[in-house]
Amino acid sequence: MELGPLEGGYLELLNSNADPLHLYHLYDRMDLAGEEELELCSEPDTDTINCEQFSRLLCDMEGDEETREAYANIAELDQYVFQDSQLEGLSKDIFIEHIGLEEMISESVEVLEEAGQKSQKRPFPEELPVDLKHRKLAEPLAMPVVTGAFLVGLVSESSAQPCPSPPALFNKEPAPSQTRLEDTVPPSSSLLSCLSLPAGPIQIIPTLSTLPQGLWQISGAGTGVSSILIYQGEMPQASQTPASSSTAVHSLPKSPDRPGSTSPFAPSAADLPSMPEPALTSRTNLTEDEMSPTQCPAAHEASSKLPKWPESVEQFYCSLRNKYQAKPAGPEGILVEVDLVRVRLERSGGKSQDRELTTLDWAERQPARGSLGEVLLASSNHRRPRETQVIAVLGKAGQGKSHWVQAVSWAWACGQLPQYDFIFCIPCHCLDRPGDTYRLQDLLFSLGSQPLSVDDEVFSYILRRPDRILLILDAFEELEAQDGFLHSAGGPTSAEARSLRGLLAGLFQRKLLRGCTLLLTARPRGRLAQSLSKADALFEVAGFSAQQAETYVMRYFECSGTTEHQKRALALLQSQPFLLSHSHSPTVCRAVCQLLEALLELGDEAQLPSTLTGLYVGLLGPGARDSPPGALVGLARLAWELGRGHQSSLREGQFPSAEVRVWAVAQGLVQPTPGAPETKLAFSSFLLQCFLGAMWLALSSEIKDKELPQYLALTPRKKRPYDNWLEGVPRFLVGLVFQPRACCLGALAGLAGSTSAVRKQEVLTRYLKRLQPGALKAGRLLELLHCAHEALDAGLWQHVLQGLPAHLSFLGTRLTPPDTYVLGSALEAAGRDFSLDLRSTGVDPSGLGSLVGLSCVTHFRAALSDTVELWESLQQHGEAKLLRAVKEKFTIEPFKAESMKDVEDLGNLVQIQRTRSSSEDTPGELPAIRDLKKLEFALGPILGPQAFPKLVKILEAFSSLQHLDLDSLSENKIGDEGVAQLSATFPQLKALETLNLSQNNITDLGACKLAEALPLLAASLLRLSLYNNCICDAGAESLAHVLPDMVSLRVLDVQYNKFTAAGAQQLTASLRKCPHVEKLAMWTPTIPFGVQEHLQQLDSRIILR
Repeated sequence: MELGPLEGGYLELLNSNADPLHLYHLYDRMDLAGEEELELCSEPDTDTINCEQFSRLLCDMEGDEETREAYANIAELDQYVFQDSQLEGLSKDIFIEHIGLEEMISESVEVLEEAGQKSQKRPFPEELPVDLKHRKLAEPLAMPVVTGAFLVGLVSESSAQPCPSPPALFNKEPAPSQTRLEDTVPPSSSLLSCLSLPAGPIQIIPTLSTLPQGLWQISGAGTGVSSILIYQGEMPQASQTPASSSTAVHSLPKSPDRPGSTSPFAPSAADLPSMPEPALTSRTNLTEDEMSPTQCPAAHEASSKLPKWPESVEQFYCSLRNKYQAKPAGPEGILVEVDLVRVRLERSGGKSQDRELTTLDWAERQPARGSLGEVLLASSNHRRPRETQVIAVLGKAGQGKSHWVQAVSWAWACGQLPQYDFIFCIPCHCLDRPGDTYRLQDLLFSLGSQPLSVDDEVFSYILRRPDRILLILDAFEELEAQDGFLHSAGGPTSAEARSLRGLLAGLFQRKLLRGCTLLLTARPRGRLAQSLSKADALFEVAGFSAQQAETYVMRYFECSGTTEHQKRALALLQSQPFLLSHSHSPTVCRAVCQLLEALLELGDEAQLPSTLTGLYVGLLGPGARDSPPGALVGLARLAWELGRGHQSSLREGQFPSAEVRVWAVAQGLVQPTPGAPETKLAFSSFLLQCFLGAMWLALSSEIKDKELPQYLALTPRKKRPYDNWLEGVPRFLVGLVFQPRACCLGALAGLAGSTSAVRKQEVLTRYLKRLQPGALKAGRLLELLHCAHEALDAGLWQHVLQGLPAHLSFLGTRLTPPDTYVLGSALEAAGRDFSLDLRSTGVDPSGLGSLVGLSCVTHFRAALSDTVELWESLQQHGEAKLLRAVKEKFTIEPFKAESMKDVEDLGNLVQIQRTRSSSEDTPGELPAIRDLKKLEFALGPILGPQAFPKLVKILEAFSSLQHLDLDSLSENKIGDEGVAQLSATFPQLKALETLNLSQNNITDLGACKLAEALPLLAASLLRLSLYNNCICDAGAESLAHVLPDMVSLRVLDVQYNKFTAAGAQQLTASLRKCPHVEKLAMWTPTIPFGVQEHLQQLDSRIILR
């Protein structure tokens, strides 16, 4: 058969008489020769199919404009066939299976008997008779068929006797490599009837290269054929409609050598680049769990009999699991599961494009409940099918992100993440190599810790099942030099080598490994935050709680083999509340354990320092005494220079000498980078790098004195500002410079080498004493308090305390446990009264209680939900005195409701008030409700009408309310119904002085309702605003009638309404009877300007515009 040029749309090609096997050869020859038309062989051999050429054919087809229409028509045809009522209850698998088997047989026979003869073109579905639609289903095989190596036949219904095992059929034992029939067929199968082949000729068909599932191979000597195939189940007859409850017939399996589509005409899935598995395989009844390597023991036992993966893939899976299952020895292997909290990123303000974590109140935090697998599974439930999902886990340096990644990898290796077949964890600090190019297989197999060697079969399997892959990029901030990758070009091919930016672009633009789960860990600040904000799910590592920190300390000494020191270590840590508060950071917690271990070995007189500076001086001091000359100072210089370049990794050639390198590795100051060459090292922690950088600033003569204050980052310059990437430097610098030299810098560099610190102390003292703490923003004020605490200088501490303002607002500034401790210490030592605003700080309940429980704090504001949670906690612990004091100090004045949660929280507070009033032991009102004088409502046009009825129900509780503002820039639109509900509360609002109903879509009906209730406020109401509503003449007339009764009213604003000159004249006439009214704002575009001027001449209290 010859084929001409492939012209026209691919839908025409689909309905042509062209054999797909011939297309392979045609495309191959056209691609190679391209000069002449070659005659194709009428008996193609499937082993000679060039799948690479077919892949290129598919790529060309994707670019054709008619492809989408062709695919749509194919989908309609699929729906037309499979939704027919006659196929109800019959799985798609049997349809495909029977059709495919019959067509393979019939077409092969045609090739043998009528070689060279043209086959008839297949008609469209609408051209077929209705009764022919299931013709192939109704016609069973009329004869047994030998397919070169196999004999295919049906199990006869007439033979109901027990069927002997396959070896008994030929009186031979099966070969060890063959699967026994009784091991694969369930006892209840219909195959337990004896094999009976109908009489008739046997035809030889050489083209059945793929063994369909449901056909079992039985081999034995003396049979005349190499093997026999037994078909499972019965062929449905034309008169029978299979019941929907019948046993599902298995679909065609994957070819052992070509996992993917089972059709002999389809290319191998392994040869197609980055195509999803469902596009390449037939419809199957296998579930995800059955395809997953991590399943229940019963499923694993069954899979051991019938291997579901090629041997090379199975071996790679085992090696990868062993790699992640191995825990590091010693303290490195301690895994304390930290909590994750759902967060979001927002712009930091101003013109800056930097994004920072949104600071949520403690009650607003949404902890990710469940195990690691449940968290990842819940995050993937909302993604679109076959789309790459990006999950970002954020947290400051030292919060335990990398340890969390280790926990994820270990959980997968232990079978706790069955939704993933493979996990690849890549530390990003081994990726950013200038000039290097990468392929996708390099990223997966060569760059992580302990690179694994794999073959093409493993990589092909991964490309076919990207939805079963979890790719982890740890410490993503190390790649901030590649921050423009979202807009870079990234192609879909995986074999092509490209730059790191191009590789990241392919992953994030969902072109490479499309459908995988991409998990990132990074710090929440920096240039990459814009990329992280587009992640599908954002989490924050919350750090250690107090209980988790204690657990870590216990496990540390357990791993070190000194369990006798556990209780003593915990007692020493609890005696230093500042270090205990810092133990929420796993990095600091480990440093504390290391120092405790060294101190407890010296004797019972051990004592922890009271500052972070003292902590690291205690860790580095003993090693510095035995170091090579200048080793620690040289390492400090390296830390500072790398930090200025936003780097933490260093190469062997950067050390001052090989001796310094050996000493630094032996002391644990630097350690090999996982996945990087042996010559590449990194500082053991980011906080250690900050300490060494601050040490260089304190000792170096290269740093000019006038430049030193900028590194405190308290008053950043507008020109060339210091970016403060090493964010721990300011505190360490002040601590190193101000603390006594003998036990600080002198212990690290010697007294002779630390003489320059005296001059630098004088410079910093002048700078810090010029600062006015009350003029600093909340974040910088906290940093100043930390610096003063690290200095251990009484004069500097008192200067900062004297400058603290009486009202301290930390609105929107995150308060960590160390911040809470330092702030509480400062307030207590100041000897004055303070009021605090702690809204949107994320302060934990224990920190909130410690701050508001201080006697010097007279008033405080915090989130209503956080405060109620604190009250409940105090009540449960029986702290009645502190509970009473906290309730007296709490205030919500003024209160602005901007969300539905605000209204609900206010309702909860009122409910507590009502419950409290009903109890006999605690009578009286809550001060927060009793003293509220101003209430604003600004929820907008959507939530406003929904939330306002809830607000109205609790308004009567605020008996001291003086200002009710229902105006919003986005317009609340409470409407006439809202005004009617509000008017019913006027009898309880005896102190109301200002009522703002502007921009609420109020018509004449609402104005009349309001006018009827206004006399109830005649004695108190001073200002009434109905600006920008829809009040017409009837509403204006009703207001004019009630105006003389409002004896206390001073200002009435009815501008931008819809009443005409008639309504304006009514108001003007009523105004003459109200000498107490000072101003009537009445301009509106529906009144002629001349009329308004005339009315203003009659009464000067009328204001226009």
